[in-house]
Amino acid sequence: MGDFVSGDELLTEQFEAQRPRLRAVAQRMLGSASEAEDAVQEAWLRLNRSDAAEVDNLAGWLTTVVGRICLDMLRTRSSRREDPLPPVEPVGGADPEQEAVLADSVGLALLVVLETLSPTERLAFVLHDMFAVSFDDIAVVVGRTPAAARQLASRARRRVQEGPVPHDDAQRRREIVDAFLAASRGGDLGTLLRLLDPDVVMRADETAARMSGHGEVRGAEVVAGFFNGRAQAARVADLVSGPGALVVVGGRPRIAMTFTIVGGRITAIEAIADPADIAEISKTMD
Repeated sequence: MGDFVSGDELLTEQFEAQRPRLRAVAQRMLGSASEAEDAVQEAWLRLNRSDAAEVDNLAGWLTTVVGRICLDMLRTRSSRREDPLPPVEPVGGADPEQEAVLADSVGLALLVVLETLSPTERLAFVLHDMFAVSFDDIAVVVGRTPAAARQLASRARRRVQEGPVPHDDAQRRREIVDAFLAASRGGDLGTLLRLLDPDVVMRADETAARMSGHGEVRGAEVVAGFFNGRAQAARVADLVSGPGALVVVGGRPRIAMTFTIVGGRITAIEAIADPADIAEISKTMD
């Protein structure tokens, strides 16, 4: 009995040593101190239900478990778009040092941008860029290949680097996207050029690049030429990042397009055709 208690106490000590990091991961994933605590507590319960003796790397195992829990929570949140997102909360426990660290690493501006990412994009960015988790480990959490996990983080990183740039309100952005799609379908090259920023960039994920033959193109004339006379099956859609478009074929979304709009002009277009990403983005729709 003494040996069992000793082992139980050791496991508790090991978990408590990891708790601050796990809480930081969950906080950055969820933007809510109370939800972060719930996620960490759930990880503790799962650890107790598992055979801890078979876990070679406890820190990595717990990070993976917390990541999966947070991913499920984000997906549930995204599927209930009528529910408001929780407000940004200070970290509980009245620990001034931890609150200062959190304030430095998770500013309001960053949280605003993170809320525009899909759950898997957010997880890949947070785990890799903030906590140096390898793409091999992230791939296990999101159920993708390491290459796909890297692409998720790269896409998220670009959004973060752009910052909370959509100064135009959602209705105005939706009108611009609608006008762009209409001009594309109608072959109205002049309107396409007026709606595009001169330095616009269009990027495609690996799946979309194989479909279109283009991974990245730059410049209004090149992008307008690409879209001129196309987008016949595209329609405006409210995606997690805001007004965007879905290309629907046979009643199913095949390509999602996100638009970055600044000053009334489109500065970036992202084409996403990975089936898992499409399914995730579709969950955010009405």
